[in-house]
Amino acid sequence: MDNLPKYEANHTKLTPLTFLKRAAASYPNRTSVIHEGTWFTWSQTYDRCRRLAFSLRSLNIARNDVVSVLAPNIPAMYEMHFAVPMAGAVLNTINTRLDAKNIATILRHSEAKVFFVDYEYVNKAREALKMLVVQKGAEPNPKEQNYSTLPLVIVIDDINSPTGVRLGELEYEQMVQHGNPNYVPEEIQEEWSPIALNYTSGTTSEPKGVVYSHRGAYLSTLSLILGWEMGSEPVYLWTLPMFHCNGWTFTWGVAARGGTNVCIRNCAASDIYRSIALHNVTHMCCAPIVFNIILGAKPSERIVIRNSVNILTGGAPPPASLLEEIESLGFHVTHAYGLTEATGPALVCEWQQQWNRLPKQEQAQLKARQGVSVLTLADVDVKNLDTMESVPRDGKSMGEIVLKGSGIMMGYFKDKKATSEAFNNGWFRTGDVGVIHPDGYLEIKDRSKDVIISGGENISSVEVESVLYRHPRVLEAAVVAVPHPKWGESPCAFVSLKKDSSNDHVTEGDIIGFCRKNMPHFMVPKMVKFLEELPKTSTGKVQKFELRVQAKCFEVSENLQSKNNNKSSQLNQNNQHIIMAVSRL
Repeated sequence: MDNLPKYEANHTKLTPLTFLKRAAASYPNRTSVIHEGTWFTWSQTYDRCRRLAFSLRSLNIARNDVVSVLAPNIPAMYEMHFAVPMAGAVLNTINTRLDAKNIATILRHSEAKVFFVDYEYVNKAREALKMLVVQKGAEPNPKEQNYSTLPLVIVIDDINSPTGVRLGELEYEQMVQHGNPNYVPEEIQEEWSPIALNYTSGTTSEPKGVVYSHRGAYLSTLSLILGWEMGSEPVYLWTLPMFHCNGWTFTWGVAARGGTNVCIRNCAASDIYRSIALHNVTHMCCAPIVFNIILGAKPSERIVIRNSVNILTGGAPPPASLLEEIESLGFHVTHAYGLTEATGPALVCEWQQQWNRLPKQEQAQLKARQGVSVLTLADVDVKNLDTMESVPRDGKSMGEIVLKGSGIMMGYFKDKKATSEAFNNGWFRTGDVGVIHPDGYLEIKDRSKDVIISGGENISSVEVESVLYRHPRVLEAAVVAVPHPKWGESPCAFVSLKKDSSNDHVTEGDIIGFCRKNMPHFMVPKMVKFLEELPKTSTGKVQKFELRVQAKCFEVSENLQSKNNNKSSQLNQNNQHIIMAVSRL
């Protein structure tokens, strides 16, 4: 039996590109993409992707070349998830919220050959490209490859209302129109070859390029559409940025189910409600921050949701009260946990029918857990890394969450050391601390990597600290996460100041203002606390656990102060009404 050979008919390479070909053949006239006044069918999307892939090949894009894109959730961003790998290249989607410096770093490290830029981000892209130019006589950086060849820039103009904005001569729709609709996509030579490159800040200021394989992307996509029970013909609203882990693989997953992609440029409450009502949306993914956007909608923006909308959410665990509130509007929430290195969600809090009999508050508490592994994973565990023994399943004993399976990344681009450290003792180390409950469901208790998840964005505390240390008056700095009512979490900075004979007073506003000038705004600390000296261990390491406790106390005290101020304001208003009434007598 072991000697049976493999044939072309019974051994095909796994790639999510097959999902698009199947959708075009099985549902050619079914709507694939909607963006404002633009509608495409699956036949048209397949045609457009092949045209773009042909144009990329005409630009001498070779196998495994990197193609970067800086764009919001628009049809072009969706199409490139198929067109770029069809040309044999690797797709690099860049976080649109990064500043020019970080974008330049990614372009340099990835050695991108082509750079697609949405018209809205042309100025930011221009600034990043200027930073890529290698100045003559500059000292070479041994950690960074000199990147003297700038990528070819192609602007993505507004497909509904062209603006004419350009950064060079090429434009996206021209690339599509001039392409060959009969182009035969590059055959995948090996399913263990790269399809996407995504950057995560991790725990250092050095960006890490996470490489996905065709095989991993294919299997992760299947596991998520099965685990989420996404049926045929879903209508998927793109509130999750496609640059986040390739939209948690749903860029490929919606094609696999023959569904409809509803693209919105901005994640505004009015656009969300309008799209749900207009297109009968059935599914959407988002960070908990989007819950606040939905709940904070003005009465004029709200529309009664007639049919339940399934939401898959990840990021900082949403409070049980927030889950209760969002579900009361007609949403059905499923909580997931993942990371860039796991191709998005690795754990999903699969709902059990018996939980339906529990009170709503208990249901919300259960939904806030991270859950069980997706089907892609061969195994997930919480271990004591000193002994590599599994922790007891008591919901109390903590250890590090470790993963194993085909959905895990190929490795870190150009970083063998970091890759080797991540894959330790046969497991992928997440760096997240958690527990396992008696029913086998996991729950995160802390993040050993000190990554702060704010509004769905990963913020490296080390990266923020490195900027704080550049302030001329800062002696020591440490950044921890503090719960935030809108963003889920936000950075809280603790600093001690240098003794200065000038006696210049440094305020919280001064520090925050300095940060806003030197880092992306979503990374800026929302709170700064001054200490004479940061608490340290006997070996000189900052005790961040103690700082987290202090940060939570500060948040509570400030919330109480805010409530007291509101009460005082109300009392003052009441007193004013009494005075006015008396004056009329």
